[in-house]
Amino acid sequence: MPEKCRVGVCGFDPMLVKGYVKTGFRALWWHISDEIYEEYNVKPNDKITGTLHKVYSGAGKLADVKVTHEPNEPFEWQLSMESGLAVLLPPEVIVKYQLTEFHFIEVTIDKIRGEEVWPGEDKTSVKMWPEDKMELPFVVDFIAP
Repeated sequence: MPEKCRVGVCGFDPMLVKGYVKTGFRALWWHISDEIYEEYNVKPNDKITGTLHKVYSGAGKLADVKVTHEPNEPFEWQLSMESGLAVLLPPEVIVKYQLTEFHFIEVTIDKIRGEEVWPGEDKTSVKMWPEDKMELPFVVDFIAP
């Protein structure tokens, strides 16, 4: 069974993301679990496929955290060229869902390099970000390119 996870989006200030989206430079990313990285011998530039289930906006108060999108759409994204631990979010995904480093995403990882992840097993990642930890000290809104 694929690995389910809810992860914090990492990246640059939304003003920099605005420029990076236009140039195609990496702007936002998230990290795969160490377990997948080690078990599947993940390499830089590998492809990861899965499903993007939900996008959550982080907020200053837990009561204000909300699901902004529920696309349930498949993806094929690239892992970083340095280590392969970071999954790069494509510019079109950033713009479509108005992502910033103040968002969380819920995904299912199906394959790495075309190889099924945890076949026959049901795994919830150690990267399942707890809902009660989505409260952030501050947030900055998306800035469209």
